[in-house]
Amino acid sequence: MNPSASSTVTIRDVAQAAGVHVSTVSRALNPDKRGLISAEVLRVVEEAALKLGYRPNRAASALRTGRTHTIGVLVPDITNPVFPPILQGIEASAAARGYFVFVTNVVDHALARPIVERMLAQRVDGLVMATATRDDPLVDYIAKAGMHAVLVNRADETGRLPAVVSDDRLAMKLAVDHLVSAGHRRIGHLAGPQNIPTGVGRRQGVEQALRDRGLEMSCVVECESYSREAGRAAMQQLLAAPTRPDAVVCCNDLVALGAYDVLREHGIRVPQDISITGHNDMPLVDMVNPPLTTIRLPHRELGWRAAEMLFDEIEGKALSASTVVLRPELVVRESTRNLVTAA
Repeated sequence: MNPSASSTVTIRDVAQAAGVHVSTVSRALNPDKRGLISAEVLRVVEEAALKLGYRPNRAASALRTGRTHTIGVLVPDITNPVFPPILQGIEASAAARGYFVFVTNVVDHALARPIVERMLAQRVDGLVMATATRDDPLVDYIAKAGMHAVLVNRADETGRLPAVVSDDRLAMKLAVDHLVSAGHRRIGHLAGPQNIPTGVGRRQGVEQALRDRGLEMSCVVECESYSREAGRAAMQQLLAAPTRPDAVVCCNDLVALGAYDVLREHGIRVPQDISITGHNDMPLVDMVNPPLTTIRLPHRELGWRAAEMLFDEIEGKALSASTVVLRPELVVRESTRNLVTAA
């Protein structure tokens, strides 16, 4: 059939071709209700719909049900390798429920509010946001607008919105404990931006883990962003400190790679002269020289859990805003040196 004619094909046409009632076709083509139809009837209806070139009228469905079966996702940097697996998890959950996902790359946080307003105008059923900052006014706006939303990889410190995060403090404890057990005592930190919850949580995690070991932070430099360029700049500042650390805990892998660049330029060897740890276990950090010791996160599960929480919100199943915290794990490679065995 000519695809241009598909807009004229109605659900009644499909029902007639399949030899079933209109209500049966409606259930068969509705992801939420197709489980009520037998496999054989479902096959007949789908074949008839495909043969006729039938396409559901989403606009009409939205008017009837109040839902568009679309969700929006806001990420701060689509080029950061952390976010593709998070998006995969979100899309897997959405696809299983027959939802379509709009992904927006929010390069400038000032653009987040207009983007959310446009998504509201498009009547998306909810949002998954990986862009929240501390005391983010956008969270207030979303809450007042009554919009369904879940944070991922960021938590709302006031508890206004549900969130799915990794345990940043435990992650840094794992890194610090590994370094201290290996004989390191002068441990520095390249911290994430302090206007972002993960930056604060990871810095506090390093500080607490050192206190638990009876140590103090050797030095700390805040990165302007979670990027390789920011890691370079921060490592330059750290090397200017009065006492050079013998190990550095980096807030993420990109920052660690920036630190690698600067150390190489200064002829400082990793790990012979200084040990480095990262965070995220992004693709290919096992192939850099030396392979990076880092913290592995369940990124895909973060996305999947966030989407599942959002759908619970949409379907009225969520009782209250809650934060799900997933456990990280340490991956030891060759960027950290054991000073105890070396001695």
